[in-house]
Amino acid sequence: MKKPKTYSREQLFTLLEANYTKYNNTDFIEFDPVCIPHRFSQKEDIEIMGFIASVLAWGQRKTIINKCTELIERMDGAPYQFITQHQDEDLKQLEGFVHRTFNDTDLLYFIFLLKELYAQYTSMEEVLLTGMKKSDTTTEGGLIAFRNYFFSFEHPHRTRKHISSPETKSACKRLNMFLRWMVRKDKKGVDFGIWTKIKPSQLVCPCDVHVDRVARHLGLITRTQLDWQTAVELTNELKSFDPKDPVKYDFALFGMGVEKA
Repeated sequence: MKKPKTYSREQLFTLLEANYTKYNNTDFIEFDPVCIPHRFSQKEDIEIMGFIASVLAWGQRKTIINKCTELIERMDGAPYQFITQHQDEDLKQLEGFVHRTFNDTDLLYFIFLLKELYAQYTSMEEVLLTGMKKSDTTTEGGLIAFRNYFFSFEHPHRTRKHISSPETKSACKRLNMFLRWMVRKDKKGVDFGIWTKIKPSQLVCPCDVHVDRVARHLGLITRTQLDWQTAVELTNELKSFDPKDPVKYDFALFGMGVEKA
């Protein structure tokens, strides 16, 4: 990445809009973890595999997609049905699953938790909403409520590291990406827009190393560390270009970062 330079607001807007248009299309899906929930049509399956794909989204994208594909096969190609209707002996199909530091101990708790969740709620969105108000400018309260609910049952301590929270100052990159998939709705065919109560304007930009590097080069981030406040700082800057849908520029920043534009 070249040394940061000063861009005018007009230059930034033109650059972000051009790259948003370039990357927000169905060609983006094939080589991105978002392809995993796109294999399903039922809302619950989309939600479940979107969530799991986002949790597993670190490392090479090809590996992430392959591991999610393996997990779908272990759940007989029907995640929601498997989670809500499995018998104890069916869980043997999950033994030995591992992706980096996520293993079958973590997976079995995820399956247990999601079964409990869908017995109480119709959607993960409802869990986030228990911690949010309509006037909230971000999903911070929702993410905190979601993690608190997720670990409100007896659980392996090791599994806690796989669900982030603003309370721990995490940038919550993977969960913010999941929320983008579920909440944003346009006619481009990448994001799903199946959640309707959380507004796109409340989303916080997923801030991974690619996004962070490009955003700093463009002068959109000034904080030295990469944490929740940095993600909020970036999002607030993006709101100056599109206050109703700031996170659409995640496509631009991530795409430019991957291609080292």
